[in-house]
Amino acid sequence: MSIKLSGNEIKYIALFENMTGAMVKDCIIDEENGKVTFVVKNGDMGLAIGKKGSTVTKVQKAVDKGVEIVEHSEDPIEFLKNSLAPAHLKTIKIIQKEDKGKIANIIVEGQNKGLAIGKNGQTIERAKLLLKRQHNINDVIIK
Repeated sequence: MSIKLSGNEIKYIALFENMTGAMVKDCIIDEENGKVTFVVKNGDMGLAIGKKGSTVTKVQKAVDKGVEIVEHSEDPIEFLKNSLAPAHLKTIKIIQKEDKGKIANIIVEGQNKGLAIGKNGQTIERAKLLLKRQHNINDVIIK
């Protein structure tokens, strides 16, 4: 599945890669919540964050928005875990539905449910968008 990036997303990717040395696979700008989410190549998370978060802090100042980083994985279950971190997901099942395509069903317990959903549903909505773009999964359902 090919991803179409806007001019601003391309600009942010170039800036991020230049400042961190990490390779970016995807970028989402959330103007409403003042955040930019970068999906970095598997293994580049340390480069992206930097020692004690110094690199990501510099990027946040440069883009004047909050920055979230998700590590890519070819495995959709691992990618979903990375997208919803630090929430602990008890079980994840990806089901192929004839009418709706692929759906990820997640069971989360206790306080992890709030972490997985995020403030006003921001975390789960970002995860849904990333899963659609990276693994062609149409929906994520939390139970």
